[in-house]
Amino acid sequence: MKLACTSTLWWFIRTSGGNRTHTILLSLDFESSASTNSATEAKGLQSYKILLIRKIKISVLSFSNPNNCLNLHLLKIQGTKNLDKNYTGMPYQVPEPKIFACSQSRILGEKIAASYGMELGNVHFSRFSDGEYQPSFEESIRGTRIFIIGSTNPSSENLMEMLLMIDAAKRASARHITAVIPYYGWARQDRKDKPRVPIAAKLIAKMLEAAGATRIITMDLHADQIQGFFEKPVDHLYASTLFLPYLRSLNLDNLTIASPDMGGSKRAYAYSRALQSDVVICYKQRAKANVISHMELIGDVTDKNVVLVDDLVDTAGTLTKAADLMMERGALSVRAITTHALLSGNAYEKIENSKLLELIVTDSIPIQPKSDKIRVLSCADLFADVMHRVHNNTSIASKFLM
Repeated sequence: MKLACTSTLWWFIRTSGGNRTHTILLSLDFESSASTNSATEAKGLQSYKILLIRKIKISVLSFSNPNNCLNLHLLKIQGTKNLDKNYTGMPYQVPEPKIFACSQSRILGEKIAASYGMELGNVHFSRFSDGEYQPSFEESIRGTRIFIIGSTNPSSENLMEMLLMIDAAKRASARHITAVIPYYGWARQDRKDKPRVPIAAKLIAKMLEAAGATRIITMDLHADQIQGFFEKPVDHLYASTLFLPYLRSLNLDNLTIASPDMGGSKRAYAYSRALQSDVVICYKQRAKANVISHMELIGDVTDKNVVLVDDLVDTAGTLTKAADLMMERGALSVRAITTHALLSGNAYEKIENSKLLELIVTDSIPIQPKSDKIRVLSCADLFADVMHRVHNNTSIASKFLM
């Protein structure tokens, strides 16, 4: 006995190359016959033979050079009899991402995951008596996009944790590995400022790529040009998304934005344009790292409410010296906003003894607010929103306020 039937097979091919994701939709219509004999009927078996290929239909949604593909996923959709032959949509659902955090950034990771709408993934660190450690993902990540959250500020263990987790994810067949680095450590070494010194910022960029990171999300790099050290896509966010609404809520009269050094003048001008305020700049000379020998003020701060803007605060020597200088020059008040609060050495003591009215920072680095002058604004919602947009391939342009 022979039975004729018509079938349609649908394939969805998803590829990733560079910073783009491409999808090919292919449908194959064919006629087939089912033949049975007494032997196969007794066993309930049928044999199939394709008689005629009626039509091959290829619908390309987005595709570029296939030789640049990083991953190739071929999915055959079963039970297509309910699909119209002319259907050109994409019923394939992208798997939900998974979010993990390095041990130092676990608190921030939990906040980001909660804002994203999921729980933080389970990763376990095995530690040996000599200090060596090994991360292990305690759940499957095969074929999924994962976000690994962790700042790489010294000590070097924070960077090493990130590298090991990226390598483990690559070897566990994760589809995309996005390193979410709120604070990109070692970024102050972004050029050779004297002979026989490294460019650590580029070295770390190459290490992250060699480990297997396919994308980087970070915030307020010490120098914007560090993005050029990467061959992979970099989403460079600005903490102005958090700071500008807060500054506007203060309703300060005679507001003036100040840069504590010449290197931050571009950032200060950007804030002054957004707030339609004046700008002043401090000129400083260092005797050595973290030690200021001389500072001068360029501009007038008399009867002004001054806000110092910087990307990070380490020993707080620059900020506190600038605040004291501006109060001496007639300023009404001095506040400071800094994205990354390293606060090493006797930074807390300097802040308490200075004329700074308030220091506003983010939680890109876990800190212990030992001073009532320190206000922490969380960056969790910002990163969660950008991660969601990256995963769904939607624009993040609205997050670039500067």
